[in-house]
Amino acid sequence: MADLIPITDETLSILKGIPTQTLIDGLWVKGWPSTYVEGARPLQKGQSMAGRAVTLRFVPHRPDLFSDKPKGEDSAEYVAIELCGPGEVLVIDALRWQYSSIGGDIKFLRLMQRKVGGLVTDGGVRDSVVLKNYGFPVFSASTTAKQGPADFWPWQVNDAIQCGGVLVRPGDAIVGDDDGVVVVPRSEVNEIIEIAHQREEVEEVIKKQLEIEQCSPGKYYPFNENTWKLYEEKTGKKPFK
Repeated sequence: MADLIPITDETLSILKGIPTQTLIDGLWVKGWPSTYVEGARPLQKGQSMAGRAVTLRFVPHRPDLFSDKPKGEDSAEYVAIELCGPGEVLVIDALRWQYSSIGGDIKFLRLMQRKVGGLVTDGGVRDSVVLKNYGFPVFSASTTAKQGPADFWPWQVNDAIQCGGVLVRPGDAIVGDDDGVVVVPRSEVNEIIEIAHQREEVEEVIKKQLEIEQCSPGKYYPFNENTWKLYEEKTGKKPFK
């Protein structure tokens, strides 16, 4: 991973315009397991998001952890937040404890100040009304009134984590819309964009043909030999591999 080129802001802009379901389909074409972050639902509808992952891992609370944990500005969540800007999404592994809070208005005020690309967690967030007004996209498993420290603590920054059952590595593309959040591995981004764009084009060809024929979608969908024959006839293009 160290020798991979970071995803550019221009590429992020392209990803932001691709539906998450199309990205999932593109990864499936390449044989990747699902990278849909289960439980990460939009705090409010109508916001799209794409950014490079900055990761933060929470660990379960234990009495001796408090003495070992860095304090104040050196605490892991504040270190992670300072790594974020408009092109980054903070992704938090909250152990899938959906009603445990990873933070609220005071902590995430700083995310607003840094104009972050978004926040994703498989845990809960507090102060949802305030967070909605902060303006950046938030995807969480729930909203909650619970405090977090009784359950878990922020611990590690920018290592491989799980979030919603999906592996997330620092620098991966994190894309979100009304249907949820998808992780696009950094190594696959450019090819997935190419596949996704063609899939969108193929689906438009199919829908137009179904209007003409008034037949079962099964003739062309899921994609099959009829699909690719139709696609080549209508566009003159070859299908992706």
